[in-house]
Amino acid sequence: MRSSFSIFIISALMIASAGLSASAQRTNRSISKPMSSKIDTVFQPGESPVVSFRIQFLTGSVDDPKGKEGLASLTAAMLASGGSKKLSFDEINQQFYPMATGFSWQVDKEMTTFSGSTHKDNLEKYYSLISQMLLDPGFRADDFTRLKDEATNFLTVSLREGNDEELGKERLYNIIYRGHPYGHHSVGTVSGLKNITLEDVKAFYRQHYTQANLVLGLAGGFSETFSAKLKTDFAKLPAGRKIVREFPEPKLEKGMKIDIVQRETRATAISLGFPINVNRSHKDFAALALVASYFGQHRSSNSYLYGQLREKRGLNYGDYAYIEYFPRGMFQFEPDPNLARRQQIFQIWIRPVEPENANFTLRAALYEYDKLVRNGLTLEEFESTKRFLIKYVNILTQTKDAELGYELDSRYYGIDNFNKYMKENLAKLTLNDVNCAINQHLRSDRMRVVMITKDAAQLREDIAKNKPGTIKYASEKPKEILEEDKVIAKFPIPVNMADITVTPVSEVFK
Repeated sequence: MRSSFSIFIISALMIASAGLSASAQRTNRSISKPMSSKIDTVFQPGESPVVSFRIQFLTGSVDDPKGKEGLASLTAAMLASGGSKKLSFDEINQQFYPMATGFSWQVDKEMTTFSGSTHKDNLEKYYSLISQMLLDPGFRADDFTRLKDEATNFLTVSLREGNDEELGKERLYNIIYRGHPYGHHSVGTVSGLKNITLEDVKAFYRQHYTQANLVLGLAGGFSETFSAKLKTDFAKLPAGRKIVREFPEPKLEKGMKIDIVQRETRATAISLGFPINVNRSHKDFAALALVASYFGQHRSSNSYLYGQLREKRGLNYGDYAYIEYFPRGMFQFEPDPNLARRQQIFQIWIRPVEPENANFTLRAALYEYDKLVRNGLTLEEFESTKRFLIKYVNILTQTKDAELGYELDSRYYGIDNFNKYMKENLAKLTLNDVNCAINQHLRSDRMRVVMITKDAAQLREDIAKNKPGTIKYASEKPKEILEEDKVIAKFPIPVNMADITVTPVSEVFK
């Protein structure tokens, strides 16, 4: 989960997001290694007048103790939003204001990243504030209560009641990773947050905020003297021990399963997907990235699925596909860095449709996915998507801060500079490579589907009884679309009543 604090008001939808033994119980194996005396760094000095910080700790929600899910996120919030021993959070914000800056935090499964930037003229003053926050936190009781309430409200109000799209996407992850260290939202669960005490936060900080878990990231117009000071200051943290994690594969029964979340809403949101064993370090990453871009490039009207569902049929606002975790997609055009994970899923995001079109739209998404798996890409589709992606990687790292973030991720995955890595791998890709990757990684018999809708019982019955999907158009459509609609309407969904669950929204993230 990410939160940022500055002179600007932050949307409620963006409000954020114990020990080693507990973590070890929830993974296959955690190996502890002695700490070397060197702190890991990613320093990118340059001529920019802006200096960007990304201070990362390799700890996240996988380290939440059982029954206290949300501890990693709440600890980070206490550091970035709770002030230091010397200054309250309000006092720190008052000093940020004339510098037109702030400080952000983001907690994911395996990493916690604090980020901020300032003009180099304000570097010393800015750094004096954020270093206090991270190295000498205040841990005030009133901040703890406030931030714990914010985290709970994020789950129960912002996600459950205010954002069907993000709700569906996060629910899908929770289902796929049920019983796995990734199995709860990074902000936690409602019951887990309730059980966390201020002493738990302090203990988590002492155990996980160590030199062994630390990576210092810095970019822009800083001096060697400043970077040396940064390392010296953070060497005050406990040495700790490096943890090498090995996670189990998610345990999913064979066959398709559908979860319909019952919520009072005017539309129906759909998310579907399954685990893949491909991340950026995998030889097939570039190939699958090309497939996802062709099939459903985020916020692109040129992608295939968008063309079939939005452009031809006017079903919704957009239809996208991903091979990496991409939260907050309804707010952003590009993904955030520092959400690196050892395990990922292939996901299709169908933005909300009219409830009467929900049955048809699910069948349409599965129909188009089936065509992708059976037919692969044509040479023309491959070449045009490849050209696009080679240019698109530049957009992802167009700022110094983003470049720094991606460099931290490359360090995590053990790969070369992201732009170089992607361009080199895309350049040598062939159509056969891509279609082989489709055949190997996308033929899943463990598809999971989440739908958010008002009349869950009726939708469940329609799907389970294989009732043909229906679609209504406001204007006349070409004959070829109407003929294809007949095929889509009856496209089989291989589930029975027992494969479809209905979950009250109040039970999600509980």
